[in-house]
Amino acid sequence: MSIWELLAVFAAGIGAGTINTIVGSGTLITFPVLLATGLPPVTATVSNALGLIPGSISGAIGYREELKGQRPLILRLGVASAIGGLGGAVLLLMLPPRAFETIVPVLVALALVLVVLQPRISAAVQRRRERTGTVTRADGGPVLFGGLLLASVYGGYFTAAQGIIYLSLMGMLLDDTLQRLNAVKNVLAAIVNTIAALFFLFVADFDWTAVLLIAVGSAIGGQLGAKIGRRLPPLALRVFIVVVGIFAIVQLVLR
Repeated sequence: MSIWELLAVFAAGIGAGTINTIVGSGTLITFPVLLATGLPPVTATVSNALGLIPGSISGAIGYREELKGQRPLILRLGVASAIGGLGGAVLLLMLPPRAFETIVPVLVALALVLVVLQPRISAAVQRRRERTGTVTRADGGPVLFGGLLLASVYGGYFTAAQGIIYLSLMGMLLDDTLQRLNAVKNVLAAIVNTIAALFFLFVADFDWTAVLLIAVGSAIGGQLGAKIGRRLPPLALRVFIVVVGIFAIVQLVLR
């Protein structure tokens, strides 16, 4: 890589780490930059997954206050994330490069609709529970586990906008604040990236220069994203999610 390509990858890592911590979709920043440096698509995907691990961990640390009391939930959903992440990594090496591209924009669009409507849907669900005398399951039940398992398969495959899908699922099925759910999302994303990356280390080609640059940049971005994201009120955070999600859909459709 030239000096300008090195700087571009490093800057993309910072941007991806920041965006991933706040909402997700940081891969839509790093992936095109890696392709522009001449890396093949699969090598770029693998290098990106490895590089974003420090950013996910950094973002989770930045949200440590919101993670208090959520260990049981994280342990349960972390299992789904780990299994799904490994499955997605295997699929990346088995399926054609464009196998997921037709369905991904639809998934992201659906997730955005759920994010927008989540307050009303949650209120309606709560009223129904009050009428029937049922209570919200603290872990979201098998529906959330299965949903996150499938979302993590996609995350292990490509990762773009997986955070938006996570937030929409948890927002629908868990009775908690958006900021606390965002904190859990960062941990689950770290699990998916780590599991997928460990698999890639043994079976796929990657570019260590790109990995190192994205790793350092995303770690810095993770801290920036936590500082910004934790200060956003719920409505502003929801609007930010929608804006990033729409951008992600446009990028995925036009790519």
